Amino acid sequence: MPRWLLALAAGALVFYTDDYVIAGVLPEIAGSFGVSVGTAGQLVTVFSVTVAVAAPVAAVATTRIPRRTLLVSAALVFTAANAGAALSPAFATLMALRVTAALAAAAATPAMFATAARLAAPGRTGRAVAAVAFGVTGAIAFGVPAGTWIGGALGWRATFAVMAAGGALAALGFRTALPRSEGGQDALPVRAQLAVLGRPAISLGLLANVVLMSGSMMLLTYLAPFTAALANADMTDRGVFFACSGLAGMVGIWAGGRAIDAWGADRTLIAGIGAFLVTMLALTALWPLRPISVLPLLGILTIWGGAAFWNSPAVQARLHMLAGPVATQALALNTSGTYIGVAIGGAVGGAVLDTAGPGLLPLISGLAGAVALVLFVAAAHPARVSSSTAAMKDE
Repeated sequence: MPRWLLALAAGALVFYTDDYVIAGVLPEIAGSFGVSVGTAGQLVTVFSVTVAVAAPVAAVATTRIPRRTLLVSAALVFTAANAGAALSPAFATLMALRVTAALAAAAATPAMFATAARLAAPGRTGRAVAAVAFGVTGAIAFGVPAGTWIGGALGWRATFAVMAAGGALAALGFRTALPRSEGGQDALPVRAQLAVLGRPAISLGLLANVVLMSGSMMLLTYLAPFTAALANADMTDRGVFFACSGLAGMVGIWAGGRAIDAWGADRTLIAGIGAFLVTMLALTALWPLRPISVLPLLGILTIWGGAAFWNSPAVQARLHMLAGPVATQALALNTSGTYIGVAIGGAVGGAVLDTAGPGLLPLISGLAGAVALVLFVAAAHPARVSSSTAAMKDE
């Protein structure tokens, strides 16, 4: 793996860890500032909302900035924000610094994926994008538990201090590993950018990702009550479920990247969403048989984890291929869509849980996956794809 790709993957690990890492130390933050845990939890919310809103704006505003300069600058701002968070004297200060860190992440995240795709050797775009996405998975599997452990052992301020150190290392990696020649792009007029992004091949794909993320995160968010009702799963069982699905996700994201280079992004997506639908159907079919054994449930959830993460690099690679001169903007919109999908999945899943119980969660998640599949197939229609590509060449 080239040094520039290692730097991008490590940067993704740092930026995405920062989004989730404080979830494990919220009670300590709340106690330190004399606020409720629910109020402290808004630190997570404000980070996610800021990234969702700011990513497309940042992608347009930073088009002309060389990629290395942009990523180094974002990492330095991120470092300063987390260092300040470690020293925050008041909750309002900490909230403002979380917004600052989120703005840095919003500028960096789409640029990392776009840079990986742009620098990849011919025929290896999928694997390059998967490597960066692997850093995202690593944030969930390793970064968040490590940050939580550090916060428990040394206090919540140490968690932010470690994230500041990670940001400094990411800046150093970007500065030394990314090529100088990886510059900015000549920006199209905003109207021309919107025209490209509004084409069905791209806009339907962006919408499909929102729907797919809603379905995927709906069950993940409420996996604990669902597995408790289906298999009498206790805390230990849930830990095994999350660990196995997370490890499967890491395998799936890398295998998905290789599949893109062999099959193309569209076929890879169809295969991944198909596997996701099969697992949702299996969970729906098992509900009337409850309580079931933990072992078959573990097998289904492992396949589900692999399928869910398999799709991520395919979505990114597909957008990069179709969006051409506005690939970074398309990836920024996809980043926003991912966060919006997570929020929708949590909200809809919570409403279903409160009104009908956990049994309907996999069915509704599967319906969302089916809608996403239809949208992706429509977006991949040969006439639409070819017309979009031809139009981009004309511009």
